[in-house]
Amino acid sequence: MKGLSFKRRKSQSRSNLNLRYNVLTVITYIVGIVLIIQLFNLQIIHGAEYREESNTRLTRESTLEASRGQILDRTGTALVKSSTKFSLELYKTKIDNNELNDSILNIVNLLEKYEVNYNDTFPINTNPFEYTISDESLAKWKKTYNIDENASAEEAFYKFKDKYNIENTDIKEIRKIIAIRYKITTTGYSSTKALKIAEDIPREAVAEFSESSDKFPGINIVTEPVREYTSGTLASHILGYASKISSEEYEKKKDTYEQNDIIGKSGIEYVFEDYLKGKNGTKQIDMAVDGTITSEYTSKEAVAGDDVVLTIDSNLQKITEQALESNIKKIASGGFGKTYNAKAGSCVVMNVKTGEVLAMASYPDYNPQSFANGISSEEWKSYNENKSYPLINKAIQSAYEPGSIFKMVTAIAGLESGNISLTEKINDTGVYKKYGAEWKCWYYTDYHRGHGYLNVIGAIQKSCNFFFYETADRMGIDTLDKYAKYFGLGTKTGVELPSEVSGTLASKEYAKSINASWNPGDTINAAIGQGYNKFTPLQMAKYISMVANGGNKIDVSIVKTIQNADGTEVSKDEIRKFVNEKLGISNDDQNEKINLNSQYVNAVKEGMRSVTSGEAGTAYARFKNFNIAVGGKTGSAEAGKDAKGKDIVNAWFAAFAPYDDPEIAVVIMVENGGHGNYTAEAVRNIMAEYFGMNTQDVTEDMQANAYTESMR
Repeated sequence: MKGLSFKRRKSQSRSNLNLRYNVLTVITYIVGIVLIIQLFNLQIIHGAEYREESNTRLTRESTLEASRGQILDRTGTALVKSSTKFSLELYKTKIDNNELNDSILNIVNLLEKYEVNYNDTFPINTNPFEYTISDESLAKWKKTYNIDENASAEEAFYKFKDKYNIENTDIKEIRKIIAIRYKITTTGYSSTKALKIAEDIPREAVAEFSESSDKFPGINIVTEPVREYTSGTLASHILGYASKISSEEYEKKKDTYEQNDIIGKSGIEYVFEDYLKGKNGTKQIDMAVDGTITSEYTSKEAVAGDDVVLTIDSNLQKITEQALESNIKKIASGGFGKTYNAKAGSCVVMNVKTGEVLAMASYPDYNPQSFANGISSEEWKSYNENKSYPLINKAIQSAYEPGSIFKMVTAIAGLESGNISLTEKINDTGVYKKYGAEWKCWYYTDYHRGHGYLNVIGAIQKSCNFFFYETADRMGIDTLDKYAKYFGLGTKTGVELPSEVSGTLASKEYAKSINASWNPGDTINAAIGQGYNKFTPLQMAKYISMVANGGNKIDVSIVKTIQNADGTEVSKDEIRKFVNEKLGISNDDQNEKINLNSQYVNAVKEGMRSVTSGEAGTAYARFKNFNIAVGGKTGSAEAGKDAKGKDIVNAWFAAFAPYDDPEIAVVIMVENGGHGNYTAEAVRNIMAEYFGMNTQDVTEDMQANAYTESMR
């Protein structure tokens, strides 16, 4: 019984399996029949209809360029903005040769009507017939296009006429058609890849192209943002420039950039590229086979770039640049009594409490618009062959011997270390003799006598080298370095600009790095800002600002904030982190923290005050009767010899004002400017503008004061 039951169950199971298989087979047959019917419907019944629709419609995707963010000054004035330009593109369509040639002629005629230059690289002129390329290039060109090596320009011209099946008989019209057809041949285009024919098309021409689109199959008007530097050369070294991405840059950034994108190349444009760029959108365009656009719509909105707000004041920046240029030209023309071959320089205006850069000038300058529009080879050559290096921001990219404006460091170091006192007087005999060598005070060189007994205030006022030789010799180079580092000398400021150099601080470490030994004489030279000491004008502005504010450290900045496209602002911490990563800056302050004695700092400031207010001061003639009390210091730094063997003497002036409650520090440096007090005139003009004084009266007053010859 058990065996029979098992056989019955086994038979039932087999029967159920067969049933499932049969049902599955039927379902498969039904699906197959449905698919066959559908396929028949598509291919036979409606096939012609669908093929026709496919053959009469093209869809392509076009980029919507994001508007690049603006660069603004601290008042909101736009220094760089994006405007709009229109370009004309041509897509390949399914029209015959005659239609294409007629369309091209219509396009070129309309462009010429509005005096728009189009992309013409065809190397043959027709009136008279002549080749426009060199013999060597011509031979290669003829070979490329299968033209007989002895063919005349006219013969080659008509061969291209035949090549493009041009039926026109008018030479001028033929030449217009060939120009565009030749560009198509050399560059290529397709239904999805356009050929750019012309740029900077006026709005009137755009309107006419749009109204008569049936006459121009395949054309597309592209709206592109254009970088506009609103004030010419103003702040060019700060702003930098943006231009079309290079092939090398594109290869590195093609995941986020397109081949026609613009990209920041220098200055703020480079550093803040990620914020300024924005995000491109896309547009879908449906086009009939004859080139007519049937529909278009935005599939992804473009997002404008963020605005970068600078700390500079554009009006003060303008005044600073003008004062610097005028000062350099006056020195070069002998306007101060002696002529020096001055051609370049830099000037920085800084808020002494915040470290914000209010103005930063470098001369000579350049026009960033030239780069934005595509600089010519001639202009590029002129920039690069200029020995004054107009593309270099001398405020941060060049380091110079500071000369006597370094003496306040020596004074503070000597006082703080106890090697000199506020009351001690050192007797300047004119010549400092020690270690078997002699170092002369500038006063001895000019007048063959010393300054006599001076305390630290008098030594700063009269810029007495002898006093600072002795001070440095007493304390040694290590102590001097300690305080120089505290003021940020020989160290990058961390300003939000590329290519800042650190300069060099005279030290045993530096001497060792260049395989030199350190001698006592090196310490004596370092005391007056000579020897290995080389600093940027921006470093010097930071240092003078710290002296002015009582010795408090400051963080130098030229970017005030970043305004997002949505109206919010980027935090200062985020900006600082971004800049540090971009420029490879470390926030770690390795310098020893120093709490400076206010008495010592005030004594040094008093010395600087006497430079401009005391009759014996080296800048007294420049600030006599100036309505605001100013602390200042002249500096004349020997920087080698020129090609003719003449001494090169860089001229410095550093100042702060108002004396009782300092707001700004101004530092100017003129390459081979001769005397520090020559440059004081420019600083006076800048301060007069900043404090709202009558600059004409100031100038007249300066001209009325006789010049006092003072080297240091």
